[in-house]
Amino acid sequence: MPVRFSPGSVVYAKDGRRYVVDEVADGLVYCTAPGGAETEFPEGQLMTEAEWTARSGGRREALYGRIKQARAYAPYRGQLDRAASAHFLSKAEQLFPGILDFAAFSVASRILAESGDQALIAELSIVKCRELFDGVSPETRATLLAGLVGSAPDKIVGGAKLGDNLTRALIEKGLDAAAFEAFGSRRRQ
Repeated sequence: MPVRFSPGSVVYAKDGRRYVVDEVADGLVYCTAPGGAETEFPEGQLMTEAEWTARSGGRREALYGRIKQARAYAPYRGQLDRAASAHFLSKAEQLFPGILDFAAFSVASRILAESGDQALIAELSIVKCRELFDGVSPETRATLLAGLVGSAPDKIVGGAKLGDNLTRALIEKGLDAAAFEAFGSRRRQ
């Protein structure tokens, strides 16, 4: 009889949560969640990655279209200067490598959570989230990053002109350092 779940393979629960198979014994599948929690399921309650993809019917690809249409990515209508916003973004990435990936992923995660699709957050591709993020104007990206670190966009963009120390301080003040550090260990897919 062929083995449906092998150790190391990715499986999905009916609610869309993703797990990695540790062991299969006596009809039970022992799994680890992305956060490290261990759990077990009867084989009938899990789906292979292929089964989950077929079930979702391309829903994941449509997901990025929905994220792109969200209010967060709407055209910018404020007073920020385009060049100053671009300067702030490059300075932020220089001071905190990976922060723009973190911002892109965080924005997409928030959009999914607000629409009730929390189960799909684990499936988000950092690369695709970043493509969406980079596809909008620098003013929009600066506003999203400022919101992530709890700062007023005009103040943080203006602060980037005054030097690295001020920019670093404004970002560190509101950045969830634990979440940013945990994000750094996430596989970039």
